[in-house]
Amino acid sequence: MIVRNLTFQVFIAALLGIGTAWLFADDSWRQAMAPPAVYELILLIKKVFLAALRMLIAPMIFFSLIGGIIGIGNVLRLKALGGITVSYYLLTTLIAISLGLVAVFFIHPWTNYPPAVEMGSAVSSIRTIDPGSESIFLVLQQILTQAFVNPFSALVNMNILGIVANALLIGIAMVLVVPQSSKLYEIVEHINRIIFKILSWIIRLLPFGIFAIMFDFTIKLNTGDGHTANFLSQLFGFAGLVVILTLVHGLIILPIIGLVFARRSPLKTLRQISRPLLVAFSTSSSSATLPVSMQTCDEELGIHPSVSSFVLPLGATMNMDGTALFEAVAAIFLAYLYGIELSNIAVITVFLMAMISSIGAPGMPTASMSGMQMVLIAVGIPLEAIAILLVIERPLDTLRTAVNVEGDLIGAMVVDHYTRRV
Repeated sequence: MIVRNLTFQVFIAALLGIGTAWLFADDSWRQAMAPPAVYELILLIKKVFLAALRMLIAPMIFFSLIGGIIGIGNVLRLKALGGITVSYYLLTTLIAISLGLVAVFFIHPWTNYPPAVEMGSAVSSIRTIDPGSESIFLVLQQILTQAFVNPFSALVNMNILGIVANALLIGIAMVLVVPQSSKLYEIVEHINRIIFKILSWIIRLLPFGIFAIMFDFTIKLNTGDGHTANFLSQLFGFAGLVVILTLVHGLIILPIIGLVFARRSPLKTLRQISRPLLVAFSTSSSSATLPVSMQTCDEELGIHPSVSSFVLPLGATMNMDGTALFEAVAAIFLAYLYGIELSNIAVITVFLMAMISSIGAPGMPTASMSGMQMVLIAVGIPLEAIAILLVIERPLDTLRTAVNVEGDLIGAMVVDHYTRRV
């Protein structure tokens, strides 16, 4: 039933939070020495929900990145097949990020209105980089000093760059010195499963958390006629831009890559892969689409089973072009919404963090929200901003999942074309 659908519940909870705050709440509640008990209860729900999310951020980033690096390392051991596959994934992700950078620097429709929240009213105290720095050497110094720290210190202090750097180094070292048959690989896999299971429990509390966050956010909106309408215009402007960028990547760039590197007709390719794209669009899950994608590779595209059985499962967790693009553009949008100024170098850093966070992301609905936490904290955007995205995230998730699956299928075509020539 639709009433039991989590997306429906989240949407209704967001509307209720905004509506009840607009009708019954007062801005004076935030400054009152003794605010109403109802508002205190809502703030309690919000703080507990965000605390539950923060509880998992550090271990989730650390172990998911190690798992992703282990997977890449195992792929590269296969030499030609692995090298071509990883090169293709990196190429398409970089192109998607470049699209996002162009949009952020030259389009950015949300800047037609002032920031929704007053400067400093909700800015997180955790920040990896100084957004006001323009000197590349100063930024590099900040990044390197934050990155090369004790791993335990990085985990305790929520130092995102330190967690990422240590996870990358440990993952690479494991690939080089630990045998693939080692129990250590299984331990990392089991820890990731445990973390994502706990995350799934927290996700079930989303409607309550979203209601509380949107209620408080509505109160925090700057006063003034039409300000709520301006916020909604910013939100839908951002959503429209993401849709356009995702469609450009899926309908133009990826088919052209298939034409140039696999000698496949773009229109014919889109027609042949339409079935798995529809499944991905309806399920919002790359993993759930795998059986249909495998069948399409065999029956429609004529790809060798050894290639499809290797490229597609790997792509379901590693090749997330649409996810990386969404997370980066969303972070810049939220930074503006909260009045946080970012330098050009800081913007580029956000995109690189989004690219890293997409490695090892689970191929399930709303999986990008786990990596989104990493990107937000890197530049000091409050974690509660995720609630704003969740209002519109699921429709966007369906589209970008379809593009992620399309990227996997075209990747299988490219790899098959080059391996047959070897």
